[in-house]
Amino acid sequence: MLENSRAAESRCPFPFARSAGPLSPPPEYALLREREPVRRVDLWNGANAWIFTRWADVREILANPDFSAVPSTPGYPMLSPARASALDSYQSFITLDPPDHTFFRRMVTKEFTVKRMNALRPQVQAVADRLLDAMAARNQPGDLVRDLAGPLPSIVISMMLGVPARHHHDMEILGAQKNDLTVDPAVPAEATRKMVEIIGAVLDDKIRDPGHGEDLLSRLVIDQIRPGHLSRRDAVNIANLLYLAGHETTTNQIALSTVVLLHNPAQRAAMLASPEALAAGVEEMLRFNTIVQYNSARVATADVEIAGHTIRAGDGVYALLTAANHDPAAFPDPERFDVTRDASAHMAFSFGVHQCVGQSLARMELACVFETLFRRFPALELAVPFAALEFKDEQLVHGLRRLPVRW
Repeated sequence: MLENSRAAESRCPFPFARSAGPLSPPPEYALLREREPVRRVDLWNGANAWIFTRWADVREILANPDFSAVPSTPGYPMLSPARASALDSYQSFITLDPPDHTFFRRMVTKEFTVKRMNALRPQVQAVADRLLDAMAARNQPGDLVRDLAGPLPSIVISMMLGVPARHHHDMEILGAQKNDLTVDPAVPAEATRKMVEIIGAVLDDKIRDPGHGEDLLSRLVIDQIRPGHLSRRDAVNIANLLYLAGHETTTNQIALSTVVLLHNPAQRAAMLASPEALAAGVEEMLRFNTIVQYNSARVATADVEIAGHTIRAGDGVYALLTAANHDPAAFPDPERFDVTRDASAHMAFSFGVHQCVGQSLARMELACVFETLFRRFPALELAVPFAALEFKDEQLVHGLRRLPVRW
């Protein structure tokens, strides 16, 4: 941790460890927010980048078109060799800037409206019930990641895309491998290749026979590919992004939030008291456990002044969502988990044109899971000491590898 003013002139390796505990942000975020909210840091490859830790600055960067999300832009900061490999292996509209980003995003925005998600809710409920039935039938302890948090988002987004059930387990495993920053760079690249292969084969089946457009891929074929608006390659990349965004993030949000709720029974009871309280509680879970750790990398395409600092064209930046969501200027007493607070200004889904297109799906899944889980298993508890839980602190998406529970 930076300990004094001299630290401002020293090397500052990034990313930081969660040394205060796996449910707390790195303590450097609070220290820098107070003393040096705009800070140069050192990356693994010898490059430098700026990090921003205040809510207002993060929001300003993410809304500013002079910051690019395109990884091929000179100066774009790479967090690790594995991350660089994963970004090189395929392109999606989340790593494009307008107008290209806007062109692709508009093709799928209608698939994730609140109205569509409300219509999907009974199917998600059926998946949750089926998975929890299976968990209840197994010997205790169970593993909530294996039994619920992992398969549910994978099954739901696969159903939406039209990916057959025989691929669901493989896609779940590959999605986790793609987000691992600690492994040989060949691992996420190979995972991406296999995912693209599976999705491509499914898409080819839809191209041959899209039916009446019963799923997202079939509708892309009918509305975009056949009229010539969208290439097969771009359709595969869109589907790959939607799968990753709709699976691995929600899996880890479910697991981490379950741990927090088990440690806060009064907050859990308050959250489950009404649909309105549940909706507010979901927002606080998203704020408190901002599981996407480093996905808001940008590079300046022009000289920009932020918080009194000039960021030069070609400078890489990280607008840190976790730090922003724990800024006391935006959320008083931010380290307190409080389901009654108004957490709606959080940026767990990012902000600006790259804000998560599937956020309505995530909110609906989280509300469904927690209402069902604690209604079915009101005595749910950890089956191991908290210290024995294995967290994925070092990965792009913060979460748990396993969550042993009893009921």
